[in-house]
Amino acid sequence: MSLISFIPLLLIYLFGLVNLVGIRQDLVTTSLMHVSIGVAIFFFTRTLRMQMHFFRANGTFFYWFFIILLAVTLFFGLEVKGSQRWIDLIIFPLQTSEIFKVFFIVFLANLFSRVRTPIEVSQLFIKGLIFTIIPMVLILRQPDLGSSLVVFSIFLVLAFLSPIPKKQIVIFFSIILLLLPLAWFGMHDYQQNRIKSFINPEFDSAGTSYNMAQANIAIGSGKVFGKGLGLGKQSQLSFLPEYHTDFAYSSLVEQFGFMGGFVVILLYIWFFYNLLAAMFSHMGKRDYDEQYAFYYLVGISVIIISQTAINIGMNVGLMPVAGITLPFISYGGSSLITFMIGLALIPRSPGR
Repeated sequence: MSLISFIPLLLIYLFGLVNLVGIRQDLVTTSLMHVSIGVAIFFFTRTLRMQMHFFRANGTFFYWFFIILLAVTLFFGLEVKGSQRWIDLIIFPLQTSEIFKVFFIVFLANLFSRVRTPIEVSQLFIKGLIFTIIPMVLILRQPDLGSSLVVFSIFLVLAFLSPIPKKQIVIFFSIILLLLPLAWFGMHDYQQNRIKSFINPEFDSAGTSYNMAQANIAIGSGKVFGKGLGLGKQSQLSFLPEYHTDFAYSSLVEQFGFMGGFVVILLYIWFFYNLLAAMFSHMGKRDYDEQYAFYYLVGISVIIISQTAINIGMNVGLMPVAGITLPFISYGGSSLITFMIGLALIPRSPGR
């Protein structure tokens, strides 16, 4: 992908930055520091062209390194609102599950692209599933259901688009459907409440339902052209929870209105088109580099598209509330830097 392909992301980030100016001016400097680090990492990686050999060749090392980091987070991580997901880096707290996703894609893309013989293909699903369950368990223990489901989705989409016999996938899904009722009892109370509140908005009106209601009020109050920068009452008066992170889209629409929110969605669609076009350009090739590029682009597409859809969906009341950030809009160093690393590691076509 050329640098021109990232123009919509630059515009999306500018929307997010201006939105932050209107709701949390005290975080603007920190946000600019995050993006500076991210941009430096992005260009450093692309300039050295490390993504075509170093990270791929050491994919297994990075996988286990971040598995250990996830385990360390469970014992020594920062606890925020009952969740232990961050390691203090002094400059900013690093959410280990966020950065793990990128290197998980590198690991899986390398694993899937190396398969050649029928025996390797027949064993690929089980092997990939084992490597997926390990981080899922660690992330669920934090607890972080949203990130664990994203990790699981990466594996499933890659498996579906790989030579893995579809019979294995059908059998697996059948087992999952039979065991699905048991998953309910394994959820934390707040996770169950989020689903209950989505089904019945009157449930837990002082908790999860309150969050959803305030998000809808913020979006509705923005009307067509918004209340103006810094004039959104839902965020300024703190009625809207997490208005700079999980519900940043609601605060954006409150300030810039339906038109602002619509433009942001169009920019995302523009970038998704660029991402998918690059992915399909590598599809069906037998060359190892081409296959690795295809699987990596599938994985990074799953992360960005799914997180965008889930976050905007929960902001407008179409999906249950989940702790999923909106790429390049939500405030957060871990999320922004992770996405920048992920984009920098998109392989270039051979010869470029």
